[in-house]
Amino acid sequence: MTAREKLADAMFPDVALTPEHFENIYPPRQLKEGARVTRLAPSPTGYLHLGVLYSAMVNKLTADTSGGLFYFRLEDTDSKREVEGGAEDILRGLNAYGITPEEGFVAPGEVRGGYGPYRQSERAAIYHVYVKSLVAQGLAYPCFCTEEERQAARERQEAAKARTGYYGEYALCRRLTDEEALARVEAGESYVVRLRSPGSEERRIRFDDLIKGTIEMPENDEDIVLLKSDGIPTYHFAHAVDDHLMRTTHVLRGDEWIASVPKHLQLFRVLGFKPPKYGHISPIMKEEGGNKRKLSKRKDPEAAVHYFVQQGYPADSVIEYLMTIASSDFEDWRRRNPAEPRGAFPFNLKKMSASGALFDPDKLNDVSKTVISRMDADEVTDAVIAWAAEYAPDFHRLLARDREYARGIFAIDRGGSKPRKDLAKWADAPDFAAYFFDEAFDGALCLPEHIAPADAKAVLAAYRGVYDPAQDRQAWFQTIKDLAPSLGFCPEVKEYKKDPDGYKGHAGDMSTILRLAVTGRANTPDLCGIMRLMGKERVLARLDRAIARL
Repeated sequence: MTAREKLADAMFPDVALTPEHFENIYPPRQLKEGARVTRLAPSPTGYLHLGVLYSAMVNKLTADTSGGLFYFRLEDTDSKREVEGGAEDILRGLNAYGITPEEGFVAPGEVRGGYGPYRQSERAAIYHVYVKSLVAQGLAYPCFCTEEERQAARERQEAAKARTGYYGEYALCRRLTDEEALARVEAGESYVVRLRSPGSEERRIRFDDLIKGTIEMPENDEDIVLLKSDGIPTYHFAHAVDDHLMRTTHVLRGDEWIASVPKHLQLFRVLGFKPPKYGHISPIMKEEGGNKRKLSKRKDPEAAVHYFVQQGYPADSVIEYLMTIASSDFEDWRRRNPAEPRGAFPFNLKKMSASGALFDPDKLNDVSKTVISRMDADEVTDAVIAWAAEYAPDFHRLLARDREYARGIFAIDRGGSKPRKDLAKWADAPDFAAYFFDEAFDGALCLPEHIAPADAKAVLAAYRGVYDPAQDRQAWFQTIKDLAPSLGFCPEVKEYKKDPDGYKGHAGDMSTILRLAVTGRANTPDLCGIMRLMGKERVLARLDRAIARL
C-alpha cells in the first residue's frame, strides 16, 4: 500500500466502496438521443424568489421541449441558512405555477426517482467515496491550516498586492509529504480536504455558454475546499458529483455562477466526469432612478412569488409574462397563436437575453388581463372567491352569500371575440364589483360637464316610467333612443355631431346618465346586463336615489 493510500484510509477509515460502485447503480439514463436532463437545486431557505421560479421554468421548458427530464434536488449542506419547511414552501410554490418536477422532490412530502437521495445532506457517504479516491490518487489532500494561519496568508497577499486565495506558495499544506499529512491525521488534528489544483492562472479556458455565447476566463489554480472539517462537502464539489451521478446534461442557473465555472469544469475533469453544458440566466432587473438593478428580496415586494399570490395574479398570467422575458419571440408567437398551449411554443435558449430583462408591472398587467379575459365565468368566480377568502374577508362575505349573483357579475361581457379586460388580478375585483352590492355602493353622481342636472333628472324620470327588465341589449337601447326626442336629445350620434347646438345631447349621453345613476361609474361592462343582474327592485331604488339627489 502506498503512502497516499494509507493517508486516504486514515482519513476515511469507514469508506470501503469505490466510485465504480456508484457508476454502476446510477447508470446513464435511457432517454432518446438529444434529450436534456435539467434540474433545480435550491437551498431550503423557505422563500420562493421570482428568479428561482423563472429559472425553474427555463429548466423545465428546456427538458420538455427535448423530450428530456426535469428534476428537483435540495442543496442543504449549509445548515445555517436552512429554514424549517423551506423546501416544502418552494415546492408548493412551483406546483402552484405548474412547474412540477418529474423526479426528485416533486411535491411536499413526495419523492420520486431512482437517482437519489435527492437531498445533499443524505449523500455524505457518496461524497466521501469520491474524495477518498482523489486523495489516493494525489489529487486532493488534508489541509490543517488554522484561521489565524489563513488570515496571516491573506495579509501577506494584500501586502504584496497579490490575489487572495489558497494557491501556489500560499497553499501551505500542499507542500506536506504524504507521511507528514498521515502523522497529523493520526494525531487527531482537525482538517479540511482540498483539491490539488492542476491549473494555472496564466492559462485560459473557453466554454460555450448556451445563453451568453463563448466565454473565456483564467483557469482555476486555487486549491478549493472539497470537504469541510465536519465532513460536509462544499457546494462546488457536491454539485459536480450530484450532477454527474444524476446524469444532468444541462446546468441552467443564475449568471452569478459564471465566476465559478473554471472551478467546476476543473472538478469534472479531475473526477473523470464528462461536464454538463452550462447556460447562465441573466437576472430579472428593475429600473430605479434611471439605473437598472437586480430585483431585491429586501427592497422589492415583487421579488417574492408570494406577492403575486397576495395580489391575486393567476399563476398562468405570471408564467405567461415570464415567457415574454425568457424568449424574444414568444410575444409574436402568442399573437399568432392566441389559443395554443404554451407547450406548443418552440422554446430555444439562444433566444434568451444575455443581459437581463426589466420587470415591467404594466406589461404583467396587460398580459394578465388577456389571460383572465379568456377564462370562463365559473373559473373567475371560483378564483376570486378563493382569493377573497384569504385576502379580502369583507368582500368574500358579499360574494359568498349568493354565488350565482357573484357569477353573474363576472359573466357580463365575458367571452366572444372581444371580451372586456377589466381585471388584471383578483385584487382588482373588490373595486370592480363594488357597485353591485348596496353596502359598497356610494351613490356618487358626477355628470359630464355638458349635461345639466335638470336634464339628467328628466332622463332618469322618463326612463323609470318605461323601464322593462326583460329587454335585451338591442331593445334596451332602442327604448332610450325612442325617449330622446321628447327630452331634447338626439337619437343618433352622427346626426347630433352635425348639429350639436340643436340638442341637449345624444342617446349615448342618456345611457351614460343611466349608467352613473345605477353604478356610479362612467365606464362599466354592458349596462343592460348589469341592470338585468341587479334586478328590478335594486335598479328602481337607485334611479329614485339619483333623482332625489339631482
